[in-house]
Amino acid sequence: MDKADQIAFYARMFARSLLTLVVATFIAFSLGGGACAQPVLALYSYRVVHTYPHDRDAFTQGLFFRDGFLYESTGLNGHSSIRKVALETGRVLRRRDIDAQYFGEGIVDWGDRIVSITWQSQRGFVFDLDDFDQRSSFSYEGEGWGLTRDANRIIMSDGTERLRFLNPNTLQQTGDVAVTLQGRPLHNLNELEWVEGAVLANVWQTNWIARIDPASGAVTGLIDLRGLLPQSDFEPGHTDVLNGIAYDPATRRLFVTGKNWPKLFEIELIERPANQ
Repeated sequence: MDKADQIAFYARMFARSLLTLVVATFIAFSLGGGACAQPVLALYSYRVVHTYPHDRDAFTQGLFFRDGFLYESTGLNGHSSIRKVALETGRVLRRRDIDAQYFGEGIVDWGDRIVSITWQSQRGFVFDLDDFDQRSSFSYEGEGWGLTRDANRIIMSDGTERLRFLNPNTLQQTGDVAVTLQGRPLHNLNELEWVEGAVLANVWQTNWIARIDPASGAVTGLIDLRGLLPQSDFEPGHTDVLNGIAYDPATRRLFVTGKNWPKLFEIELIERPANQ
């Protein structure tokens, strides 16, 4: 088994473990958990509200919605970029390529800036929101995966079970929280989005999004997006995993896509009864 096969194997095992834990949680609920039971998770399916075009060659790492436009970061060394994208057409209106030595990861807006991070280089960048000119850079320990923000701080994932909190002015870490699913660490937290007081996180190599309480780190809901991208849209060896969440608070629209997906979806969440 070569390295690529090993990565794929362990990713499948992780996805199966997550699904098993979800099923076990709901079985426990339906049988009665007793006084020491963990809080019950909300489980959601989805309805596609609208489908938009998306660059099939965009290896999506970060995504947010602002002032009617999508802002997207892409990864892979030599292919990493930051983009301003027209939602309706998928047309790239502005693009800033990242130096080939860096594997681009998440982005987030803060005021008139875009903050971006890279995977294993321990280097982040700050760009002007309007013209994408680089303003500064910063460093951090470990890996960089996803970014989002609340009203007071930037929130960062690093591929582990932890979410880091950064001061938006100094970009230095001020704290962190361990994310748990029914009391167990939930690893591989990837792209992030702040939605109505909670953090939504793609779980890498799965079709699930976790809804996380940022105060406790507890997963309070899981969104099952299996089957979202039709099989006919998969290009073997190119189309990759679900990744990318954006939210428009003014209209409460939720957008999701994936790495090298030809489509971006606006979805409505549908809560499932606990016994389904």
